[in-house]
Amino acid sequence: MQTNPTYSSLVALGDSFTEGMSDLLPDGSYRGWADVLAGRMAALTPGFRYANLAVRGKLIAQIVDEQVDLAAAMGADVVTLVGGLNDTLRPKCDMGRVRGLLTEAVERLAPTCKQLVLMRSPGRQGPVLERFRPRMEELFACVDDLAARHGALVVDLYGAPSLADPRLWDVDRLHLTAEGHRRVAEAVWQALGYEAEDTEWRTPPPPTAPPSWLARRTADVRFTRQHLLPWIGRRLTGRSSGDGRPAKRPELLPYEGPAAADLV
Repeated sequence: MQTNPTYSSLVALGDSFTEGMSDLLPDGSYRGWADVLAGRMAALTPGFRYANLAVRGKLIAQIVDEQVDLAAAMGADVVTLVGGLNDTLRPKCDMGRVRGLLTEAVERLAPTCKQLVLMRSPGRQGPVLERFRPRMEELFACVDDLAARHGALVVDLYGAPSLADPRLWDVDRLHLTAEGHRRVAEAVWQALGYEAEDTEWRTPPPPTAPPSWLARRTADVRFTRQHLLPWIGRRLTGRSSGDGRPAKRPELLPYEGPAAADLV
């Protein structure tokens, strides 16, 4: 693989993972791994352009309908596609349809860019992962097969011990912390052939004392009230957290990137 290749543009497609939740900035917006990656790439290439079409809550059919053609028309050097995981978390999920739509997306995107990047999404340790693991692994097997057939890169976040560590996940238990997003950016950076800045991104943080029983129960109650019950309510009413939201960065424009301090 080429070391420190030259790419002049990046387009990211997907849902909340690629939008950047829960890497919260002081102004209330989200940064996330794709922004960090774009900032690093922009630091090496003057005039580097970046678009992020991701919107939280999107299912794979919505990504195909709303993002794929737009991304294909941009003709970016690098395109990242992460989708389908929201589908696997639904009580009823037609995995055949999910695989078919993901295949359609890859077949439409691969010819339009120099490098398509797919991912095996990270999974937080816990009962939710165990419940949905078979669907997730079926999705990831499809990702591997499509990558092999279309020359795409696969970034294996699912197999990284660090990204299974609950300490790298936000209190909503669905989205990575800023440190988690930084590690994802590093993983994609290395997969694209850039020189590693963190060779230990797969390694979990040093051990810490486990939280007390009371702290765990308090966290469970807060999670249920603030995140789980609203999520269930949206499922029951057919709503999504992304309803009415525009793409994060809908145009392929020059990108200055995060502040240098954010890239470490």
